[in-house]
Amino acid sequence: MKNSDHLPLYGVGPLYGAITVTLTVAGCVAGSLVHFGRVPQMKIPFLILGILLIVYGVSLWIRAVLVAKLDDNIKENRLVTGGVYAHVRNPIYSAIMFACTGALCITGNLLFLPLFFVFWALMTVMMKNTEEKWLTERFGKEYINYCKRTNRAIPWFAKKGDKK
Repeated sequence: MKNSDHLPLYGVGPLYGAITVTLTVAGCVAGSLVHFGRVPQMKIPFLILGILLIVYGVSLWIRAVLVAKLDDNIKENRLVTGGVYAHVRNPIYSAIMFACTGALCITGNLLFLPLFFVFWALMTVMMKNTEEKWLTERFGKEYINYCKRTNRAIPWFAKKGDKK
């Protein structure tokens, strides 16, 4: 990569999104058809949890893309480590994961909730083999140190030293 080039704007996001949404739709359809795995007493709590996860996912996406002006930072070859990126390295992918998990919760079928771990594992494999390599090549120690402070997929409080 030449110094004037920038990383891809979308990376593997469209592929991750397509796979995750497809699995979610399949899980929601199957969850509404299969009665095994439903716990009637949990219908309302799972509905509330599902709505909260979807709202959180949408909020995460807005903060990652619009508030952080991610496109501009990518085009200008800047590593974003502040704002929502101080809490999670891949907030856009995390947003998809949380929103899709929320949709699965709304079905109220416990059998399909483990798809969250499939979404997480898929994100982990895809990030390690693509974008994390690109970012390490582009930003070197700055990105490596950022990775030490910040979770890949699950938003968490920034570890000491990440107050950007």
